[in-house]
Amino acid sequence: MYKVEVFHLLLLAAIVQLAIALKDGDCEVCVKTVEKFATTLSDDVKKDPKKIEAEFKKFCKGTKNKENRFCYYLGGLEESATGILGELSKPLSWSMPADKICEKLRKKDAQICDLRFDKQIDLNNVDLKKLKVRDLKKILNDWDEYHLLR
Repeated sequence: MYKVEVFHLLLLAAIVQLAIALKDGDCEVCVKTVEKFATTLSDDVKKDPKKIEAEFKKFCKGTKNKENRFCYYLGGLEESATGILGELSKPLSWSMPADKICEKLRKKDAQICDLRFDKQIDLNNVDLKKLKVRDLKKILNDWDEYHLLR
């Protein structure tokens, strides 16, 4: 009887783990940003969580749009209200893959995985006269020319 209960508990734990695991396309901003950031780290920095946090704050200064929002959620920006950088830096120092790090981050703050990249507009095949103002503003913002509209 005891073995059956243990088996059921293990089965339940496996099902819960599968439900928590990321699927393709989940946390796309998180995964891409963590991978991009991890490639900028030198070997000596990768071993020290405090150095990783300092480098992440430097990395965040040059971000825009969704990556900047991701940095805000983690506490990588000066104006961030809270900070969970330890949830990024420690797993990175252990060489944990980006998707697993994002699973852990999602448990702390679900809105991290709600971030999605905007779809890119193909300027060669689009009629600019038919685009919405929002899309035109996005194009100018991507070119760092948004200040022309103000």
